[in-house]
Amino acid sequence: MNTIWRLLRSMRPYRRLIVLNWLSMACLVAADLAIPRMLQRTVDRGILAGNEGVILHSSLIMVGLILVSAAATVGITVCAVRTSQRLGADLRRDLFARVLSLSFHDLDQWRTGQLLTRLSSDIQQVTQFTFFTGRMFLRVPLVFTGSLILMALTNWRLSLMMLFIIPAATVVFLWYANRAEPMFMQVQRRLDRLNTILQENVAGVRAVKAFVRATHENARFDQVNVDLTERNIRVGRFLAILPPTLQYLVNLGIVFVVGVGGVLAMRGQLSLGEILAFNSYLLWVMMSLSHLGMMVSFISASAASAQRIYEVLDQTPTVTDGDTVLPGATGRAALRGVQFAYDGHEHEPVLQDINLTLEPGQTVALLGATGSGKSTLISQLPRFYDVDQGQVTLDDGCMSSYDVRALTLESLRAHIGLAPQETLLFSGTIRDNIRYGRPEAGDEEVEAAARAAQAHDFITGFPESYDTLLGQRGVNLSGGQKQRLAIARALLMQPRLLILDDSTSSVDVETEVRIQEALEASNKERTTLLVAQRISSVLGADQIAVLDGGRIMAVGNHRELLATCAIYREIYESQLGNGPGGGVHHE
Repeated sequence: MNTIWRLLRSMRPYRRLIVLNWLSMACLVAADLAIPRMLQRTVDRGILAGNEGVILHSSLIMVGLILVSAAATVGITVCAVRTSQRLGADLRRDLFARVLSLSFHDLDQWRTGQLLTRLSSDIQQVTQFTFFTGRMFLRVPLVFTGSLILMALTNWRLSLMMLFIIPAATVVFLWYANRAEPMFMQVQRRLDRLNTILQENVAGVRAVKAFVRATHENARFDQVNVDLTERNIRVGRFLAILPPTLQYLVNLGIVFVVGVGGVLAMRGQLSLGEILAFNSYLLWVMMSLSHLGMMVSFISASAASAQRIYEVLDQTPTVTDGDTVLPGATGRAALRGVQFAYDGHEHEPVLQDINLTLEPGQTVALLGATGSGKSTLISQLPRFYDVDQGQVTLDDGCMSSYDVRALTLESLRAHIGLAPQETLLFSGTIRDNIRYGRPEAGDEEVEAAARAAQAHDFITGFPESYDTLLGQRGVNLSGGQKQRLAIARALLMQPRLLILDDSTSSVDVETEVRIQEALEASNKERTTLLVAQRISSVLGADQIAVLDGGRIMAVGNHRELLATCAIYREIYESQLGNGPGGGVHHE
């Protein structure tokens, strides 16, 4: 219930709508409860007494009450729709913003399917709950309480039967609520699994087809789909218990009213109009109980969904903003005694005792086998992850060193351009993708960056040139073309530190050489840190750091390492020499 109260508190920005909703609800309840009273007056003082004036007068009043009830219902529905939809929009906004604020370490804990379910199905569940409670939350207790009072005023003897019905209904509701929420939580978790498999297959459909695994993936999806279906059926069976139980109580009450009320009427202790009015109030009470049962269902389902939403909203980013704005950058960076493990200190470090300095204008290359820690190392500079031990620093224009953890993320990353290993392009034009990091960049700057990345020629080969619309994730481009756009996007930021994480692996050697020459010519003061598969890509680097097992084994230029580092010499001979495994080495 704490989750539901928190959800209700989040509706505070919509106080005016809620107050208007409550006023409309009060009018609706008053009109609905007044109609049985007027029906009693019509029967007892009009029909049975033969007084046409009372009949006409009471009928006109009831018509007016019906109009008030209809108008109030419209007002309630409008307020409930606006409140629920605005709350849903705010939750989606906050949840999306929270996901973007989380560090890579935080996001590693969530599957994409889990986040998609929370942003869609869970928020939709909460929205439906808000809409339903907007229409029923105040109405149910008002109608229930008002009906009980009017029943007692009509005939206190008949109203005593509620001493049985109310406790019985309370026991049913408590039993139901305690079991419903865990069941809805299980349904949403199975929906997580379904969305995860769906997302994986849509994103990796080419691999599925290439390896002829469609049958396997269909079977995997069917298993999860059947599991979800069976869980929903189980919940549906459970939901089916409450309505007949409440209906049994309703019918029991009606039988009691007809039986006992009939005896009292025969004795002259109860009029026909009172029986009709009492029965109407009894139906209102039972309807309130029925609505309360529906509310229990919605509350249970929404509590499960809200809890899942707040799990993400309450996630505290492990990488937080520092207090210092980096005024400028020379391109000098240093890693001192860096140690890092993806699960903190629980597992063996991926990086151990890393010491490396990047001087302004230098090109520094990272070389090593798969799993040696190259990509992990470069992720420490823009603070995608924070080091467990040691320090990563950047120098400003005054040669002052700043620990990256003390800097604001925006000012830190504004001086770093990154072309990642896995190129991600967004829906939109080629121009928009290149200037993603600098939306204000002019067309000439976009073209200059594309030329430096050797992308201009293939871009102008499209009929729409830079205004060519890209498909989802750049599906209408080759791997090499996407990599060149990623390099152009990084260059357009005019960074003092450029990081190329194996970003030319899909381009041919000739194009890679032209990219390297363009990078060297475009900015002599920029520091470049590159990770490459081909040793030919790092031969001209000022420094080459050889990594093995998360440690830097040697640092030097090509000639120095060829003479002093056995690991480097082995890689060189396997790719460019005549040693074992000659040919092209792949990470």
